[in-house]
Amino acid sequence: MRTTLTLDDDVAAALERLRKRSDSSFRDVVNHVLRRGLQQALEARQPSAPYVMKTYDCGKPLIGNLDNIAEVIAAVEGEWYR
Repeated sequence: MRTTLTLDDDVAAALERLRKRSDSSFRDVVNHVLRRGLQQALEARQPSAPYVMKTYDCGKPLIGNLDNIAEVIAAVEGEWYR
């Protein structure tokens, strides 16, 4: 398939360096790099096993309601904290 690509200057320069190093055609280098990138992108999208966290029962909380932080501090440090 023929297509036209517009490459950023840094990408084109990197591809040209690879072409010179491998003594291959520009087309072969682009196809090789695209194949590797696509393979990694497709592998990265595979869902991994869900993370399971171990839980422990620590018993009933010593402080009834943790929503009001002022009450929690008062219960732990006493009313003199203010």
